[in-house]
Amino acid sequence: MSEQKEKTYSDAEIAVKLQETGLSDWYLEDGWLRRKYTTDGWPTTLMLTNAIGYLCEAAWHHADLSITWGKLWVKLKTHSAGGITDKDFALARKIEDVVLWRPEKGGPLEGTPNKFVQGKK
Repeated sequence: MSEQKEKTYSDAEIAVKLQETGLSDWYLEDGWLRRKYTTDGWPTTLMLTNAIGYLCEAAWHHADLSITWGKLWVKLKTHSAGGITDKDFALARKIEDVVLWRPEKGGPLEGTPNKFVQGKK
């Protein structure tokens, strides 16, 4: 049985798909889906890095990460397909949903008073 190569998206298709999937803070650069997260400092950056690492390992689709004191850059690409595939969009969506989650106001989970992970660039 031959292995079928996954569909890769063109630059124009990627722009449309980012909008359709609500990933407007993600962008295409040098053949990678990218996103920068800003945090309130080193401890939060490390927690964010570990959370994203956990999601990548669970999905068996691994991001390239670059970290510094209050910033983390995520890069996604499906190497085996030679481009951006549905795997990349699905993992980007999961990362967004998890790392930008906040407790509901007035709910049983109080939430941190810190700035934590900021959603804007």
